[in-house]
Amino acid sequence: MSSKKHSALPYRPCVGILLFNAEGLVFVGERGDTPGAWQMPQGGIDAGETPAEAALRELKEEIGTNHAELVAETQEPIRYDLPDHLVGVVWHGRWRGQEQKWFAARFLGCDRDIDVATDHAEFTAWRWVRPDQLVSLVVPFKRVVYRAVVEELLPAVTRALAH
Repeated sequence: MSSKKHSALPYRPCVGILLFNAEGLVFVGERGDTPGAWQMPQGGIDAGETPAEAALRELKEEIGTNHAELVAETQEPIRYDLPDHLVGVVWHGRWRGQEQKWFAARFLGCDRDIDVATDHAEFTAWRWVRPDQLVSLVVPFKRVVYRAVVEELLPAVTRALAH
């Protein structure tokens, strides 16, 4: 499908979560379908669900815990387009990319509360990383999104850690 043809497709409504621990490190999981590609938890918003509800549900579904407190969110959703070779392949061809509302969330649990072997497993491994490492770990087409998320939400993380 050419870029022109898929430009008519809608964006998938979605949330993303920058989950940080008491040291200010951010959770990333290695995608099961793309070894070597890491990302923060994210997923679609279900019908009747608020973005904040979706964020906490996605944490539970993807990393086995929702021991988190939402502390900030992006002012506006952030969009990205899939590369041409993925349009029509992922999400059954329904979407051209995602429109994501991102949240910064303070992790309130301990590492043993995280288990990526969930019923909706997307990750095969996980780790905590410095925020300045995030962009280099993600697939190239999501790097603009991750730069914007870190730029907008990192000040809120810093404030939350100070309290």
